[in-house]
Amino acid sequence: MSEMAYWEAIRRAHDEELANDTKVIVMGEDIGIAGGTYKATSGLYQKYGDKRIIDTPISENSYVGIGIGASMAGLRPIIEIMSINFALLALDTLINAAAKIRYMSGGRVSCPIVMRTPGGTAHQLAAQHSARLARMFMSTSGLRVVTPRGPLDAYGMLKSAVRCNDPVIMIEHESMYNMRGEVPDTETFRPLEGAEVVREGHDITLVGYNYSVHLCLAAAERLAKDGVSAEVIDLRALKPIDRETIRRSVEKTHRMLVAEEDEAAVGVGSEIISVVIEECFFALDAQPMRVHAADVPVPYNRSLERAAIPDVEDVYRGALNVLGRL
Repeated sequence: MSEMAYWEAIRRAHDEELANDTKVIVMGEDIGIAGGTYKATSGLYQKYGDKRIIDTPISENSYVGIGIGASMAGLRPIIEIMSINFALLALDTLINAAAKIRYMSGGRVSCPIVMRTPGGTAHQLAAQHSARLARMFMSTSGLRVVTPRGPLDAYGMLKSAVRCNDPVIMIEHESMYNMRGEVPDTETFRPLEGAEVVREGHDITLVGYNYSVHLCLAAAERLAKDGVSAEVIDLRALKPIDRETIRRSVEKTHRMLVAEEDEAAVGVGSEIISVVIEECFFALDAQPMRVHAADVPVPYNRSLERAAIPDVEDVYRGALNVLGRL
């Protein structure tokens, strides 16, 4: 095992998959000579050259479309979009082409692309660089959506995504690139489906994804000091959602809270609560709750930014509320 940063794990996955298959290419803004905004492609341009590590103009719809076309012709592109906000410019090609071509071709054409993009709030990047748009992609049939919570998943999920014949949206979090964790020295793959119980408990289920999993784990530590045993689930994949793992946990704990950095409306939390109502309503001893961001554009001002997004205290107090202790 080696300890590495989140960005280093992503870079290692790129390197291994580029070496493994000459059909793998990487495309995006500043990913070549500059090595990527978060250094996730650093050194790869020098190693593999400009035919496989392709610096693109600031034209998301164009280069994502080129990547999608290349995938239909037999290549396996990894497309980096610098911020998930900018993915809005590429929605036409992602939703109308990548997500639908296999179905519309009767299975004759596939689109094995990976679109990597950072999202979330990261220290005063303001509203146009702090979007949380996972709900947009998870509402689109034909896409897979994954959200790695640490270096191991970032490494193993990217490798699995590159070898998957479906289009995969991999949403990272801008605050996590320097997060460190252990990754096996040998080649490792992580599944693109299935939630993971990362902490066992029996009094309440806390559900999160990417950054909010860490809020849930920290809140669970605080709850333990109050004599509350919290189970924590990392969704890992937002499409498809692992309904079975959520159901089993809620049937054990009888209470649930979902934590997310996104706004509440039509969000991941709404979907998870719908799953619980549909799958195990009569197992509940209290109403499910959400902890989420304020319904405002993310402020630039540091104090306002902190006030707009949830933290460990919000998850902790939300759990106490579900438990009837507030």
